[in-house]
Amino acid sequence: MTRVPFVYLDRQFADLDPYLEDLRELARSGQFTLGPAVGEYEERFAALQQAPHAIGVSSGTDALIVSLEAMDIGPGDEVITCATTFIATVGAIVAVGASPVLVDCDDAYLIDCEAVAEAIGPRTRAIMPVHYTGDMADMKNLSKLAERHGLLMVEDACQAVAASIDGRPAGLWSDAAAFSLHPLKNLNVWGEGGVVVTRDDELAERIRRRRNHGLIDRDRVAEFGRNYRLHALQAVIGLRLMDSAEAIIDRRNEIAARYDEAFADLDEIRLPPRRPGVRHAFHLYVMEVERRDELLGFLIDREVEAKIHYPIPIHLQPAAAGLGYGRGTFPRSEHYADHAITLPGHQHLTDDEVAAAIHAVHEFYGRHER
Repeated sequence: MTRVPFVYLDRQFADLDPYLEDLRELARSGQFTLGPAVGEYEERFAALQQAPHAIGVSSGTDALIVSLEAMDIGPGDEVITCATTFIATVGAIVAVGASPVLVDCDDAYLIDCEAVAEAIGPRTRAIMPVHYTGDMADMKNLSKLAERHGLLMVEDACQAVAASIDGRPAGLWSDAAAFSLHPLKNLNVWGEGGVVVTRDDELAERIRRRRNHGLIDRDRVAEFGRNYRLHALQAVIGLRLMDSAEAIIDRRNEIAARYDEAFADLDEIRLPPRRPGVRHAFHLYVMEVERRDELLGFLIDREVEAKIHYPIPIHLQPAAAGLGYGRGTFPRSEHYADHAITLPGHQHLTDDEVAAAIHAVHEFYGRHER
């Protein structure tokens, strides 16, 4: 029986010597707080996303928080986002004192543009679309909507490094975008890390200050900020991985295309639409299936390490009880939560492992692999 792992860090870092030598160089330099490594990482991340500014911060969540703070979004303001996302999206809105306004997802598990338009009210200050699974939200229509209503927009691009629409990357469709460098993200580090990307020179400078206590220099403070700094150690690790970014996304897309082809004619499986012009980063390969929990147990028994992201939608979490939503409010998000399953889809899978995952799904539904 072929084991198909979900976590790949043991493979990615099987040869530790190059990373340890880089860390020795950092230790010899003593540049542990910001410094050249962080600066170089920011330059290379900006180039990857074709953006004028990339600011390294302590996590993807903090990237969202500091972006909202730098835009002066806070108490009394509403920020519209999607009910299908990881909790950090809504947590960041709450962290700055603003009120999250949730809307349903569409058939691609992305924020529904029509629902966003209906949710805009007098207190709405911003829209926070989520590029969930590494797919891109409908940024063309969302950008027009934000402009028409005079709203700010922060992309939650934490799962979407190198994703794009018509060649225009995530982060260039809005005022700012947040990316995560969590160990299980496509472009990762050895702990927590994040990046904010923006085209706005003034906003970039304010985010740089706020991530470092509001300091202009060692002795002068322009505004009260916090410590959101990206650790130099993480930047060193990230720099060694940066050259692989495009190859990582290409391999994940290749595996996803193979899954798509294998499952396209199974009545028990619904694949999300693959829109022309969108380069999906495939942080997660997700599909909706019949008898989801049975399939999950079957796959685990056959050592295919499938997962569920996420079985409880945001609006039904205990933390969201005060937001006033209940079951039935967002039927598409609830259906997704009840039927979605995630297959291993990372760049370190072998072709034989991908074939084993496909065979197991076909076996469960009584089909032979094509």
